[in-house]
Amino acid sequence: MPKTPIRIALTITAGLCAAGFAVAADQPVVGLITKTDTNPFFVKMKEGAQAAATAQGAKLLSAAGKQDGDNAGQVTAIENMIAGGAKTILITPNDSKAIVPAIKKAQAQGVMFIALDSPTDPADAADALFATNNYTAGELIGKYAKVAMAGKPAKIATLDLFPGHPVGAQRHNGFMNGFGLKSLDAKSNELAKDAAVVCMADSFGDQAKGQTAMENCLQKNPDINLVYTINEPAAAGAYQALKNAGKEKGVVIVSVDGGCAGIKNVKAGVIAATSQQYPLKMASMGVEAGVAYAKNGTKAKGYTDTGVTLITDKPMAGVDSKDTKVGTDLCWGNK
Repeated sequence: MPKTPIRIALTITAGLCAAGFAVAADQPVVGLITKTDTNPFFVKMKEGAQAAATAQGAKLLSAAGKQDGDNAGQVTAIENMIAGGAKTILITPNDSKAIVPAIKKAQAQGVMFIALDSPTDPADAADALFATNNYTAGELIGKYAKVAMAGKPAKIATLDLFPGHPVGAQRHNGFMNGFGLKSLDAKSNELAKDAAVVCMADSFGDQAKGQTAMENCLQKNPDINLVYTINEPAAAGAYQALKNAGKEKGVVIVSVDGGCAGIKNVKAGVIAATSQQYPLKMASMGVEAGVAYAKNGTKAKGYTDTGVTLITDKPMAGVDSKDTKVGTDLCWGNK
């Protein structure tokens, strides 16, 4: 259910109050706006930002949309953070295009914007981007899946994010390219299609929606033997649907994120492999850049790759990977 204006205001106000408005005259103020405040990825990102802010004597203001796609909540958060004294705002955009006018308006007031995890559209609407190379993350699991299939004809289901989102497109298209299928480049926000992909469905990165999407895919083609998912909650939902249908042992599932719950599912054999990314690093680098801007006016610029690692306990020849022990040491959320 969409958040009403009153509930949006209450949520953002609570977030800002929790961070605190009492700011010393010379204390840098950095804002962090995530897509949601429930996804473990963004919980860890906020923890990383708060730790970095505390270490550097900065004040962190935080807010989030209610769900993926909540652009209105993020726009309101920008306005409130500027009123709260933020000179740098870190954001994981819910709508990469729709957020741009609000960003431009804030930049005209001297606010620096750093996109974390997800780029704006166009990417140069933000001053900088600190993120995983999502295309590379997709390529890694695509290459892994190709070897894992051992020459067996693939009947693929892709459980994607939702139409038009850069992260969803980059991961999907990277997977397709890594597997050796017809694909699109990293700049495209469209999803590549190939005859080997027998079902494409939107999961919104949600476990329940991922399960429903997989159930629908199995109705279209009960012989699916390879599943790509946008993230590990969607992978968990896909696995449950396959298990309910008695098909979980004959299907390879690959995913992206590297959260602790996801790594546990790799260890348990639910997910064959996942590409791990590092939200804490994104956030801490963003805060550092915000403090530097407040102190000396130095603006962050361009794209900084924060790294990605393929995690699996079933390594494949020719595909670089680390095991779940490494993945557990580096994972985020619900350790």
